[in-house]
Amino acid sequence: MEEAQHNARTSAGVKLVTKAPQWREIETRGRRRKCRGVLYLRIASFVGNLERQSFLMGIETPTEYSGSGCGFLTMMLVVEELSRVDPSVAALVDIHNTLVNSLLMKVGTEEQKKKYLTKLCTEYAGSFCLTEPTSGSDAFALKTVAKKDGNHYVINGSKMWISNSDIAGVFLVMANADPSKGYKGITCFIVERETPGLSVAKPEDKLGIRASGTCMVHFDNVRVPEENILGEYGKGYKYAAGFLNEGRIGIAAQMIGLCQGCMDATIPYTLERKQFGNKIYSFQGISYQIAHLQTQLEAARLLTYNAARLKEHSMEFMKEAAMAKYFASEIAQTLTSKCIDFMGGVGFTRDFPQEKFYRDAKIGTIYEGTSNMQLQTIAKVIEKEYTQ
Repeated sequence: MEEAQHNARTSAGVKLVTKAPQWREIETRGRRRKCRGVLYLRIASFVGNLERQSFLMGIETPTEYSGSGCGFLTMMLVVEELSRVDPSVAALVDIHNTLVNSLLMKVGTEEQKKKYLTKLCTEYAGSFCLTEPTSGSDAFALKTVAKKDGNHYVINGSKMWISNSDIAGVFLVMANADPSKGYKGITCFIVERETPGLSVAKPEDKLGIRASGTCMVHFDNVRVPEENILGEYGKGYKYAAGFLNEGRIGIAAQMIGLCQGCMDATIPYTLERKQFGNKIYSFQGISYQIAHLQTQLEAARLLTYNAARLKEHSMEFMKEAAMAKYFASEIAQTLTSKCIDFMGGVGFTRDFPQEKFYRDAKIGTIYEGTSNMQLQTIAKVIEKEYTQ
């Protein structure tokens, strides 16, 4: 565990440090459409090489499928370390591992594992397709359908806000194979990128984690063989709900990582910057706020580690995952904003990383379940605990 965390910090982290400033520069120019493709091509190439070299594409995947064979907590430590430097790359690694690889490992057939897991660990990224234009928090009100045609299924529909879709080689697609059954008709399909009828739109022009490609994915009469059903027919909703709980721990890890990165970039400045003849850290208005924020960050970190530990030991963790994501993402917004305040005017410029951490933090309260959805989950579990 410690070795993986150390490698993420000293190897992958160092390489990311050299690239992050370039990506921030491209992000700024990327608002002109012609530069957006340059950004994603450079990042996709770099991240692909980095992942293959560092085995980041299969952190929890067994070694027999070319993975690292580490535990879930180790994976969260790696995501945290990457987020200290660039949350965009951490998001790519997190989603690839917690939503794609994990689902294949748990419910895939041996043939599916041999065919796809090895490539996911060595060749290309994976993408998880659930959200649609008409379904956000109500994720299972999806309109994408899969109609059986002989020994194939024909998929039609569109997915929105799909992370990694710009560089993914394989997509796990949730589609309703029997709309008459409602959400119980939802089934998961493995769809390869080169399948005719699958198209990926241009990356969205986002506020934060701009180096993480997020696109619409369209399915126009996409034919997949029935052996590409992942898990059981009609159990897609169950898989998605379960693995989103794991994903929420990953979001929490992203948030505590970016918070630590923001603090690491800010505290040294407060120890060097002088006003009225004293370093600004010596003023209680600064140092006490930093102490308070660091305490909240450590609390978020412990919530995250505890949820990861429970998951790794196959214990109930839904409430703890929601708590970790809720608390860490809310703290991230406050902490990064305060760090900009501590920096003063320079914190409002792109010459320093605080503004990027601030923008990147916002997504934490939105994706894989908004803060209100986390509170709803926590409240439901508490009610159940006291009424059983």
